[in-house]
Amino acid sequence: MSDHTQAFIQHLQDLQQHNRGAMAILRRSAGFAPGAYPPAFPYVERFVPVDSHAQDSARLALYVTAALYARHPQHGPAQSLAAALGKLMQERQSGSIEQRFVALLAADPEDLPHYLRQIITLVAADGHAINYEALLEDLFRYLHPYQFEARDRIRQRWARDFYRQPSLQEH
Repeated sequence: MSDHTQAFIQHLQDLQQHNRGAMAILRRSAGFAPGAYPPAFPYVERFVPVDSHAQDSARLALYVTAALYARHPQHGPAQSLAAALGKLMQERQSGSIEQRFVALLAADPEDLPHYLRQIITLVAADGHAINYEALLEDLFRYLHPYQFEARDRIRQRWARDFYRQPSLQEH
């Protein structure tokens, strides 16, 4: 992970511990297009690269990650979002979770935040931690409109993480 990514996630963790109002604003920002809710600017823009434009994938990734983190502030470096969702599918024995995951994998960059919000809500309900640093790094590439190969590699890795969860019966 880059120093920039680690610093941003640490910033979100600090907000969680010391600024509940900021977390409420970031949660509310999830109802808007990424980077389009001005009250969230003070908590994210300082991390946006100087040469970024409004629809830059790096900028969008920071806003999406901040909104998701505010909804479910449990960062754990050991588990990806896809792995957490795979565990949840096994625990609940739910085919609808797999359908949501497949919809996530098929999502275009502009639709991805919508699917991620749904999945975070599911994962949060069962208290699974997520590696937000890895998610942010993935979103930097996934949300770029012209990095098709990188997006495919991320989808494949998420699919492996989701489907390769140890069976509950193995424990």
